Amino acid sequence: MTSATTAPTTMLVPDFPFSYDRWLCHPAGLGSLPPGAAGTEVAVVGGGMAGLTAAYELMRLGLRPVLYEAEQLGGRMRSVPFPGNPEHVAEMGAMRFPVSARALFHYIGLLGLETRPFPNPLAPGTPSTLIDLGGVRHRARTPEQLPDVYQEVADAWEKALQERAELSTVRDAIRQRDVGTLKAVWNRLVRDFDDQSFYGFLATSPTFQSFRHREIFGQVGFGTGGWDTDFPNSMLEILRVVFTEADDDHMAIVGGSQQLPRGLWEHRPTALAHWPRGTSLASLHGGAATRPAVTGLHRSGAGIRVEDAGGGSATYPAVVFSPHVWTLLNRIDCDPALLPTGHWTAVERTHYMGASKLFVLVDRPFWRDTDPATGTDAMSMTLTDRMPRGVYLFDDGPDRPGVMCLSYTWNDDSLKFATLSAQERLEVLLARLAAIYPDVDIRSHLIDGPLTVTWETEPRFMGAFKSNLPGQYRYQRRLFTQFMQDGMGAEQRGFFLCGDDVSWTAGFAEGAVTTALNAVWGVLRHLGGATHPDNPGPGDVFHEIAPVELPYT
Repeated sequence: MTSATTAPTTMLVPDFPFSYDRWLCHPAGLGSLPPGAAGTEVAVVGGGMAGLTAAYELMRLGLRPVLYEAEQLGGRMRSVPFPGNPEHVAEMGAMRFPVSARALFHYIGLLGLETRPFPNPLAPGTPSTLIDLGGVRHRARTPEQLPDVYQEVADAWEKALQERAELSTVRDAIRQRDVGTLKAVWNRLVRDFDDQSFYGFLATSPTFQSFRHREIFGQVGFGTGGWDTDFPNSMLEILRVVFTEADDDHMAIVGGSQQLPRGLWEHRPTALAHWPRGTSLASLHGGAATRPAVTGLHRSGAGIRVEDAGGGSATYPAVVFSPHVWTLLNRIDCDPALLPTGHWTAVERTHYMGASKLFVLVDRPFWRDTDPATGTDAMSMTLTDRMPRGVYLFDDGPDRPGVMCLSYTWNDDSLKFATLSAQERLEVLLARLAAIYPDVDIRSHLIDGPLTVTWETEPRFMGAFKSNLPGQYRYQRRLFTQFMQDGMGAEQRGFFLCGDDVSWTAGFAEGAVTTALNAVWGVLRHLGGATHPDNPGPGDVFHEIAPVELPYT
């Protein structure tokens, strides 16, 4: 038996600790349809990671997914080629994936995509990190090389998690997939911290009574960088990320993350029910593009009528919906009967994080040049309390062009860029970085770009991803459990929500994958199919591991 200290961590989310990776890999498969159901059309709305996962697995079960996409396959897995150098891409959305995301890596492995360590601050594969706070700069390769105050902050965070959130107990339970222990501890933590903000947790922790420590933690943090833009959010959101080690040990997909959803569109699985060998989602669509944007969703007898921007209309026995749920409020004429009233309230209350990025392509990875005055790299992965916030450096070797993410910002920091053009953003960033690196002429190395995005102004997204505020656990529970429809009225069955908004782990593609698999189970059940008894699905064991219910009155 693998010991607790050596068993790998997975994103076994404590709210609903179902082992999706094992369900996916079981030789019995995900289930089977009843006689006569093979070839049935099912609508899948949204061509991001959730939509493609759902469509791919529904196809493997023998159904005919009909995919609707408003823009391009990929959703927030958006890898944009530089116009003059299309072999290099800017990762506008998802760009780093925790190795604990076992279900996601199932599909990365299925497509044979190459990965490499992501250059997070102070990560083992990151050549160096520069921290610029209050005009004072420190450069390091490891956390131990930073001044003592940073270690004090790290120790304060670790101690707060151990004393108030049973960090070691929960992580061991996740590694061992000890569902009993995990649920016992987590259900108590939900009751304790649903009403607590991240900042409130820090401010009420004995180890974080120093404001300076809280400030440093917010601006630098650990793992992916600063945490302060998450300070207003529910502490439960942070605990899920930390417990599953989703904030650390990240990989990038070589060539761009958009290859993953696009690859599922083209992939021809060897194990298929009903369809002939060589079938793919693309071939089921006649090799053509997806259907256009959905403009209407209405109940029509026992089915759901889907209307699209091309004037098309078709009725399906089941619909899987993966885009941001706010689009149900303002971009789609949606029949109110498709969701119970309480679920509509949860949709309205969904809270999104904003995010902006700016990328440029440079002639070579000049940041690896040695500064003759200091003997250090000319530039480093940079964390700063000023407008760039995070600078990430990507290179493919000394003689090839390099990609620079000159800024990665969140929420209020993202809004500072929202009204600026791409060129204006670039000028602001070059000026700010010149103050940090006065002897480095970034501009002289630019060969392409800038490429930029602000997710809160993207009309089909209106934010980067969902992240609950304090007191919103009950709303999240409604959205996540919506795939369990036995207790719903007939008018609400057959419509399945999935995607990042519905998942417990905001901002991670693993949540898109796992909620898509919930929807697949829901469609299978709705059409009269069932899982194999040796490989029960998430709905089959739901009542054994269901998210805890909090009182409403």
